[in-house]
Amino acid sequence: MISIVSPVYRAEKILPTLVSEINSVMARIGEEYEIILVDDRSPDNSWEIMRSLMPNNPNLKVFRLSRNFGQHATIMAGLTKANGDWIIVMDCDMQDQPKEIEKLYKKGLEGYDVVLARREIRMDSPLKKLSSKIFYKIFNYLAGIEINNEIANFGIYKRKVVRSILNINDNIKFFPLFVKWVGYNSTTVPVEHASREEGKSAYSLSRLISLAFNVIISFSDKPLKIFVGFGATISLLSILVAGYFALNYFQGKITEPGFSSIILSIWFLSGVVISCIGIVGIYLGKTFNQTKNRPVFLIDEAYEN
Repeated sequence: MISIVSPVYRAEKILPTLVSEINSVMARIGEEYEIILVDDRSPDNSWEIMRSLMPNNPNLKVFRLSRNFGQHATIMAGLTKANGDWIIVMDCDMQDQPKEIEKLYKKGLEGYDVVLARREIRMDSPLKKLSSKIFYKIFNYLAGIEINNEIANFGIYKRKVVRSILNINDNIKFFPLFVKWVGYNSTTVPVEHASREEGKSAYSLSRLISLAFNVIISFSDKPLKIFVGFGATISLLSILVAGYFALNYFQGKITEPGFSSIILSIWFLSGVVISCIGIVGIYLGKTFNQTKNRPVFLIDEAYEN
């Protein structure tokens, strides 16, 4: 069986087309399948449309979260409901083309555990491309892991891969990073990336940076190492400057103490100390939230044929 999981948000107009095209592709493939749509508490009529599609689509399962938990938590919710030997994850906005499912599946049958869709030509707006590029530049540097900007969530995954991803006990969910982290035998295939059929991306530049920050704090200690290195550098420079002034003092070149330099040094070092304490505090806060062991998502309604 093949499971197709798609998180839904602001997609009321495109959902009938999405389900119809998935059905057409799966009919050509000839394998048993299920379509799993998870509504991330979309403010439009997406949930009503999802419900209305069920009578004519016996393979369709629909779920609604209790509130908006975000795209990656919604994907996780869908994965917990998937029964397939292969699980496909794709966006609902038709930028991930259903016709590419067949290509991903055939590549997976060659012996791969993960086949990721590589968008050679991205059909996003210039702002979306720029914000995505900035996000991955910041993320890859600070997280210490390389994630390709041309690869997102669209791909096909063996059940053992999905099982491993679901076993990651972290309250900050970021699906592409989880896929990268669990490893397994993976490859990519080039796919056609379409223009957005409806609405606009929910990820603004500020939201992408916020996501990057949360994921980096959750998965990497590099910010701490950066501040440790920065503090060590400041200490070394302070020792060198102190030695320089001491030498000048004993040579009689300094007759008056420098009040301004002292004040500036105090302000600067105070700022460094406060920043370091803030970073440590953020890590402690994330650790505290993790120990609460709250569910990453809550399903409010579920309907299965």
